[in-house]
Amino acid sequence: MTQTGPVGSVFLETAEQRALRAAIAGLAGRHDRSADGLWAEELWAEAGQLGYLGVNLPEEFGGGGGGITELSIVLEELSAAGCPLLMLAVSPAICGTIISRFGTAEQKRRWLPGLADGTVRMAFGITEPDAGSNSHRITTTARRDGTGWVLTGRKVFVSGVDTADATLVVGRASGGTDGRLKPCLFIVEHDTPGFEYREVEIELSALERQFQLFLDDVRLPAEALVGNEVAGLPQLFAGLNPERVMMAAFAVGMGRRALNTAVEYSRTRQVWSVPIGAHQAIAHPLAQIHIELELAGLMMRKAAHLYDQQHDQAAAEAANIAKYAAAEAAVRAVDQAVQTLGGNGLTTEYGLAALLPLSRVTRIAPVSREMILNFVAHHTLGLPKSY
Repeated sequence: MTQTGPVGSVFLETAEQRALRAAIAGLAGRHDRSADGLWAEELWAEAGQLGYLGVNLPEEFGGGGGGITELSIVLEELSAAGCPLLMLAVSPAICGTIISRFGTAEQKRRWLPGLADGTVRMAFGITEPDAGSNSHRITTTARRDGTGWVLTGRKVFVSGVDTADATLVVGRASGGTDGRLKPCLFIVEHDTPGFEYREVEIELSALERQFQLFLDDVRLPAEALVGNEVAGLPQLFAGLNPERVMMAAFAVGMGRRALNTAVEYSRTRQVWSVPIGAHQAIAHPLAQIHIELELAGLMMRKAAHLYDQQHDQAAAEAANIAKYAAAEAAVRAVDQAVQTLGGNGLTTEYGLAALLPLSRVTRIAPVSREMILNFVAHHTLGLPKSY
């Protein structure tokens, strides 16, 4: 069967990166996704043992020594195979990146080896009930208490807390008066007194569950602080830009899976005298989806490359554009695939209906398309700030 393949892999990627793609596709194919979610834990464990979960982390701490380019390849191929591990976008991509770039020597020794081999997972808490997309309104505060800290606040829509060992929490140092976000980042282990979580009930069939966090005067040692106190936005976005790239990888992979299913169905399904793929009403929308996925994938690779080269400002623009383009392409790919298959597009056999809500999520998380448009309008086009 001919499939739409990874975008630009022949001339944009090294032989090692193409080999990584092939290995991940083979790994995903060995796991039976019919069992109710059990495949995810098995796949996570095997991917960790093989070194795929930490391909972006430093070799001295058990990682692969690569970058977000390599980690995005892992998630894209898993998504294209129908078994994405979305905690990849959180544990090694956000948390692992921030700790490897800004953590102390002891924090790196403590956390990076486990994040690299998958035996340790870390969630990431930034969104708050009353802040939403406006991170400047974060009210989770950290105040000094002797040599340590006391963390107080709430977070919401934190993925995978139930499977994680700790959460990297974004707060702000108490006492600031200028209203600007000056984030401070703390590693909060889940057995710390005062740390509680509760599941958020959502009408979405996904392996990664969502949680609220309750931080009730959580006392932390000095070594829980990652990076500098009141470090500012650059340190925070060292983790958020990789997350955008990873969500683009997830969306592109999902779009590829939907498109491949629709293309194969259109090639073989015959209602009248020719396969339905011979009709332009079927063929042209699928061709358009392929073009959109190609373009989104190319921008995703540009963003990953810029980030890995530490061109942070350029990477921020590219990561936002990549996430926007990939989400739009994925939504259209899944919708068109379901439409192409008709009633069969809603059956469990083809697995497309489950992608409908997942593709829709990519327009919202980790940043909405409207906020991306705000970013591009203000930072790229130089238009007056609207928010």
